Amino acid sequence: MEYNLNINDRTDPVHVDITGDTGFDAATPQEEFEVSFARISDHQISLQVNGQTFNAHVTRTEDAKIIMIEGRTFTVRDADLAERTKSGGRGMASTETEVTPPMPAVVILVAVKPGDHVEKGDPVVTLSAMKMETTLTAPYSGEVTSVNVAEGDKVMPGQILIDIQS
Repeated sequence: MEYNLNINDRTDPVHVDITGDTGFDAATPQEEFEVSFARISDHQISLQVNGQTFNAHVTRTEDAKIIMIEGRTFTVRDADLAERTKSGGRGMASTETEVTPPMPAVVILVAVKPGDHVEKGDPVVTLSAMKMETTLTAPYSGEVTSVNVAEGDKVMPGQILIDIQS
């Protein structure tokens, strides 16, 4: 998957390939990274990047993730999402119609199909990430208009898994 990530006010294209439940490869024009991770707690993860291990503290804001590693702070934003929001396109205000993963993951169950009616809170997709299962639910009641993944698919944050129309 291709992303334009803004990290501490510098935007770079990043290509990401998921390598399993707990890893991915990432490449920028300047560097390549082999990353594996394990959840320590709700806001802490252990990262192994190109063979070096780091503990990271992660906090989510409305439009970014704040990542602290060894006393250094990185503010990470999806530059494409920010541009769509600024230009009035699909952005933060419209994301409630879509179900997206919070982190790199593998789809282990798709519980709905196009045309299904869902109620707010109904399970729609179950993901596996960092050796944990997470069930994503319908953000509100409506009709499933599209299912964009299948069981076994590797998915990334921001990728639209399910579209729901109220």
